[in-house]
Amino acid sequence: MSGLGDLGVKSNLVCCGSTRLTRLGAMRNSAIPAIILAAGASRRLGQPKQLVRVGGETLLDRTIRVVRDAGVDEVFVVLGAHSESIAANANLKTVHPIINRNWEEGIATSIHAGVWAVKEVRSTAEATMLLVCDQPRLSSRHLRALINAHASASEPTIAASTYAGTLGIPAIFPAGQFGSLLALCGDAGARLLLRDTECPLVAVPFAGGEVDVDTPADLAAMAAFSNERRSL
Repeated sequence: MSGLGDLGVKSNLVCCGSTRLTRLGAMRNSAIPAIILAAGASRRLGQPKQLVRVGGETLLDRTIRVVRDAGVDEVFVVLGAHSESIAANANLKTVHPIINRNWEEGIATSIHAGVWAVKEVRSTAEATMLLVCDQPRLSSRHLRALINAHASASEPTIAASTYAGTLGIPAIFPAGQFGSLLALCGDAGARLLLRDTECPLVAVPFAGGEVDVDTPADLAAMAAFSNERRSL
């Protein structure tokens, strides 16, 4: 699919280029669409982490592939900083790319952009999966475990990852929590909601979930881990 959806925090989806985002709903139906947050500037890393290559693919491409391998048919990718470069160098043909023009105001604005996109394109979604693109240990197996935990619950339930003694994303939020996600502000991410929610919650262990790519040291450690895995 072509074109980038341009989305402000309080606006509805608008047309950008030759493709209207609302027409992209012709994709295969998915009860739980995914929102990949990829709008950050990667200032500490010194280069767009979305385009860092690991195992022959960019971190963003890898995240999209892992999500699809988990059985998720509909994927929204929220871009912000470096959006043109990322769009030109990542494979966004099978996803809904969304531009958050307010990305500098904090990660909450990207969450808002993704949730609004889901509500516009897939209004019947029973839940959404929220994740980032810089968890190199992420696997489709873990995402399937989250999906199964959410589906097995007897009532609308958050299924969240747990690692390093805390709850975090990837996480699946039922539609009843969309309002709470839209109420987040500034740099308050989904972890704040996970710490203080009245919604039932099930925690799914994610080994290595605390590993991310924020600094050159993180990047070097990721490369070393990848090389070690290939040598086994």
